[in-house]
Amino acid sequence: MGNLIATRPPQPWTAPTASDPVGATLRLPGSKSMTARALVLSALASGPSTLTGPLRARDTELMAAGLRAMGAHMSISDDERWLVRPHPLAGPAHVDVGLAGTVMRFVPPVAGLADGRITFDGDPQARTRPLGPLIGALRSLGVRVDAPATGSLPLTVLGAGRVAGGEVVIDASASSQLVSGLLLAAPRFDRGVVVRHVGPPVPSAPHLRMTVQMLRAAGAAVDDGTPDVWVVEPGPLTGRGWEIEPDLSGAVPFFAAALVTGGEVTLQGWPRSSAQPVEQLRSLLQRMGGEVTLSTAGLTVRGTGVVHGLDADLSDVSELTPALTALAMLADSPSVFTGVGHIRGHETDRLTALAREFTALGADITESPDGLEIRPRPLHGGVFETYHDHRMAHAAAVAGLAVPGVELSDVSCTSKTMPEFPALWSAMVTGKS
Repeated sequence: MGNLIATRPPQPWTAPTASDPVGATLRLPGSKSMTARALVLSALASGPSTLTGPLRARDTELMAAGLRAMGAHMSISDDERWLVRPHPLAGPAHVDVGLAGTVMRFVPPVAGLADGRITFDGDPQARTRPLGPLIGALRSLGVRVDAPATGSLPLTVLGAGRVAGGEVVIDASASSQLVSGLLLAAPRFDRGVVVRHVGPPVPSAPHLRMTVQMLRAAGAAVDDGTPDVWVVEPGPLTGRGWEIEPDLSGAVPFFAAALVTGGEVTLQGWPRSSAQPVEQLRSLLQRMGGEVTLSTAGLTVRGTGVVHGLDADLSDVSELTPALTALAMLADSPSVFTGVGHIRGHETDRLTALAREFTALGADITESPDGLEIRPRPLHGGVFETYHDHRMAHAAAVAGLAVPGVELSDVSCTSKTMPEFPALWSAMVTGKS
């Protein structure tokens, strides 16, 4: 079970309650997952790259800062267009991972390619997140890593300017990022990499597909045709222009608002072909009572004001669990969510945190080892601890649409992936942009 660390700032944020169906057309920030991968691939490329529509938030700024600390040139002053110029990577350098899984799992393999000592540490809660499989994999590939026996931060990579590469076996059941981190840097390894996953299923498979898709777009040769095996050949990565899609996970609370209030929310700028799990989201929202359409206007979700419960395996879309849990609290029938035991190791133990905080608001919710069972009943207001976790804040905001007096202990944690969240949310609910 993950570590729950709660602090309560003096002035909680009261989630606005919707008196009417919401109607909003939004242009949300770019995908965190795509921005992070594009930054890493650009830093390892043979020429400059641009990121159009990137996400500017704490996680992505930490990623850019970590790569810059090792020598990559990052120009991120323009919110709409970031420029990355690769440069030989070297230490000494320090990488602050904050509480970003992408930084703590994507950058250490890159640090192995640097010439010198690269140290990693982050927020106190970051030291509870699982890194042992990645540390073991890097060592087996020829990278010197100093780390605690717990297989966690703080750690030091003693880069030699090159990584031998080769075959590695890893248990990535705690996070798909453990595989993605190895794959993203692998084209620069002397022998590339063959990653074999052994253990329970790897969660968040769409994120791995995104990694493979973006590697190929940068010119890498990747074979993912065998289940749980990924082969990346050594070779150069090309600099290119990256068009960053809007962040699907960040959009989910807004789509949930359409279901709760019987309103309509459109996310502008959605591509016809997406690297994110939009079809899984469409299926889930439709089963819960929504109508989802994709048009030239964007991705639109309409609700009827009635939310249905459902039984669902969320292993591919675990980031959606908090917002969907809030929806399930307001449904007309029970829900059972499974396949998300690994989110106990995210920013906080999300299953325990969701059960604890919603129970405090009057919910009937039970944890299982890998999910939640939710039996809807009337909720009441109260302080909802966010545990420094942006997805917990999103869940509380969704519940607050229908439950007056839900107070988030710390809404500022949403800056991890969407600094604009409080303002966007309030404008949507009140109808005042």
